[in-house]
Amino acid sequence: MSSNVSKKPHATLRYTSMRVSVFLGCLLVALLLGHFQVIPVSGEAGVVFLFLLAAIASAPLSYVLLSRQRDEMSAEISGRVDGIRTRTASRIAAQNAEEDAADEAARAAAAKAAGSGPAASAPQN
Repeated sequence: MSSNVSKKPHATLRYTSMRVSVFLGCLLVALLLGHFQVIPVSGEAGVVFLFLLAAIASAPLSYVLLSRQRDEMSAEISGRVDGIRTRTASRIAAQNAEEDAADEAARAAAAKAAGSGPAASAPQN
């Protein structure tokens, strides 16, 4: 792997699992508050409300609590992107070099064929 990749492997998986854990914790709290009627809910709409409440509450918590993990994930992703970019650039450069060599060979063959043809050996007036 590239040296730009984060020193901690699987940072994306770690961040995602921690983010889901924060959401599930908020959902558990919201469901408990709903169950004990601290938050008045009823029916399917109430459960949907509790899920939305958990999502809204978990977003700022994750932003504050998981900033280090998010930075590690960002470094891991940018390292992978840089590696892909480097490999792609070198592959394109190699293809361009092959095409240039083929063009030069075709020009040399065409020049040789034009130079050794009957029109080239006939004297001009």
